[in-house]
Amino acid sequence: MTRKRILIAALAAVLLGPAVGPASAAVSAPSAAHYTGTLPDGATWIADVPAGWHGPLVLYSHGFGTLTAADAPDPGTAQELLARGYALVGSSYDPNGSLWALDSAVRDQFASLTAVERLIGRPRMTLALGTSMGGLISALEAQQGRGHLDGVLSTCGLVGGGIDLNNYELDGEYAINQLLAPDQSVTLVDYANPGEGVAAASQLSALATAAQATAAGRARVALGTALLNMPTWANQQAQPPARDDADGIAQAQYDWLVGTLPFIMPARFFIELAAGGNASWNVDVDYGALLARSPYRRTVEALYREAGLDLHADLTNLTRHTATRADATAVSWLSRTSTVTGRLEVPTLDLHTIYDQLAPVEYENQYADQVRAAGDDALLRQGYVARRGHCAFTSSELIAGLQAVQHRIITGRWDQAATTQGLQTAALALNLADSPAFVAFHPGPLVSHRIFWPWRDSA
Repeated sequence: MTRKRILIAALAAVLLGPAVGPASAAVSAPSAAHYTGTLPDGATWIADVPAGWHGPLVLYSHGFGTLTAADAPDPGTAQELLARGYALVGSSYDPNGSLWALDSAVRDQFASLTAVERLIGRPRMTLALGTSMGGLISALEAQQGRGHLDGVLSTCGLVGGGIDLNNYELDGEYAINQLLAPDQSVTLVDYANPGEGVAAASQLSALATAAQATAAGRARVALGTALLNMPTWANQQAQPPARDDADGIAQAQYDWLVGTLPFIMPARFFIELAAGGNASWNVDVDYGALLARSPYRRTVEALYREAGLDLHADLTNLTRHTATRADATAVSWLSRTSTVTGRLEVPTLDLHTIYDQLAPVEYENQYADQVRAAGDDALLRQGYVARRGHCAFTSSELIAGLQAVQHRIITGRWDQAATTQGLQTAALALNLADSPAFVAFHPGPLVSHRIFWPWRDSA
């Protein structure tokens, strides 16, 4: 064995820890020191460091909905990470702004890292981990990682960015309103407060529910849920519908729709608040072209045939009546703060559940294309978990993901560590009381991704 290989093996033993076989006893958590602090912009940070720590550190980015500092996705995962020698740190982001805290999040995360390093010393390796909006933050950190990070694990991330997030939601909501009740005024953008989003969600949910009584209504709701990139397996279904089971897929997407609208529509207010206006638009959007790219196009076509409806006529109707224009300043703000470029400075692994109602798995298709176009695809790997729900990962899946990134950092190669089998084997080897479910999967295109910006349509 060469001296270089000996050094790599020694470093791996320190950073990755001993292998834990299926018959091994559970790892006991050591005592941990807890630290807190406040940054100049008012953001707070917390850190937990195992006794005798001399290993890796995880910089955790939490998701939308809180401005409370967190340094792990959940208490159980925190304990498992601490037990394996990881130090943890994470910030609240700037509490003086919106819940969509993208203007300050990356800055606050790196500042929190610097603050805790002053107390505990520099880690041997620094890994970013993010969930949901935090997955977008960690993807943005990967673009600025050199000097701060060695690698990134982004999970259930909104890696399509804030502009595409608002646009695909607008498309689905607009389609439901226009096709089911064109004369009923539903406020879809420019919210003065979250309550307007709550009211709009209630209106659209009622329309979609009433529409379930007829084949024509179900077909039109299915068109809306296709544009919303809704998952195809709902919690009420024992098994995922077959690919050619249009009725089963439509039922699943409807179930996700009525459960999701009450969250995503009020959440739009906070993005508009942060951006200074509405950054989504549908003027000049061709809805026929959008559906043609959808992984759910055949489901919609089958339901329209079953109902005896003219799909082309409905798509033409949608295209003809578009009226929402974006504010250029808001588009510019989201482009600057909340949109990935595809450029990577450090190795990055993305994990996604394949039935995610808030961060469509199709984001990963688009993100891979961006990274490939930037010439950094050797730094990116993506993995998928066959489970329903947003950010519904087990601790073993998250730890296996971190270990795969560590393998890439140490060896300079992904090898088999980030493959479906490699991730599943690593997760099972942790011997935790959960059921990892990595699966081979290739997502379809993200419907509603725009290829132009509406500068001429600015308010």
